[in-house]
Amino acid sequence: MKDYEIYSNLKVPKNSKIILRLDGRKFHTLTRRFNLSKPYDDNFASLMTEVSKDIFNEFSPKFIYTFSDEISILLDEIPFSGRVEKINSIFSSLASSSFTFHLINEFKDNVGIDINDDDLKSVVLPISFDSRIIPIPCDEIPDYFKWRQDEAWRNCINAYGIWVLKKEYSSELANQKIHGLNSSDIHELLFKKGINLNNEPTWRKRGIGIYKKSYNIKGYNPLLKKETESTRYKLFVDLELDIFNKTFFKSFI
Repeated sequence: MKDYEIYSNLKVPKNSKIILRLDGRKFHTLTRRFNLSKPYDDNFASLMTEVSKDIFNEFSPKFIYTFSDEISILLDEIPFSGRVEKINSIFSSLASSSFTFHLINEFKDNVGIDINDDDLKSVVLPISFDSRIIPIPCDEIPDYFKWRQDEAWRNCINAYGIWVLKKEYSSELANQKIHGLNSSDIHELLFKKGINLNNEPTWRKRGIGIYKKSYNIKGYNPLLKKETESTRYKLFVDLELDIFNKTFFKSFI
C-alpha cells in the first residue's frame, strides 16, 4: 500500500534555500467573531507574532516576516530531508495549534468567555493555515520580502480607507467606493479626515520581523584572570522595520 503514497518522496531542490508562506484560512469570519478593532487590532498582531515566535523556536529559521494573517519563513537548513508533504503539513499544523492556543488567551475577554467555559468550543472556530513552499535563489530573497512588504503597505492603505468610508456609508457601498480609488486617492481621503499614515505605527505599514539579534556580554575568566566579552543571540521582534533592501538581508542569506 505504500506505493499509493505517490507524493511522499517529493522533495525540495537540493542545495537551495526555501521560503515557506503560511496564510490564515477564512480569517474574515474570525475577525467578526472576536470583534477585532478596525483598521488594525493590536492583540491580533501580537497573536501572529507569538505564532511566529513558536515557529522560530521550533525550527530556527533565518528570518520570519508577518503581516495581517500571513507568515513568511526563510529556511536555511531544510527539515524532514526536504520532503514537501512533511514540511507543508507540519508547519501549517504548528501554526494552527499555536494560533488557537494564543487566541484563547488573547481574546477571551473580548467575547466574555473563561478559558474553562463549556461554551468555548462555540466561540473558537477551527483554525487552519495553508502552506506553500517557494524554492528561491539567494539573490532573489530580498525581492521576495520586498514584494510581501509592498503588499503589507497596500493592505494598510486599503484598511484605513475602507474603515473611514464605512463611517459614512453602508458596508456594501463603502466596498464599491474603495475599489474605484487608487492609493493617492485614498491618501487624499484620509488627509481630509485628519489621518496621516506617516504618523501610524511602523509595523502597520511595513509588517513585523522576527530574527536573532546579537548582543555582547561581559564576564570574568578566573583561569586567565581577566575580563572577557562574548557574543550571545536572542530572539528579536522588530516592530520598526526599514523598507526592505539587499543590505538588510545580507546577514540572513
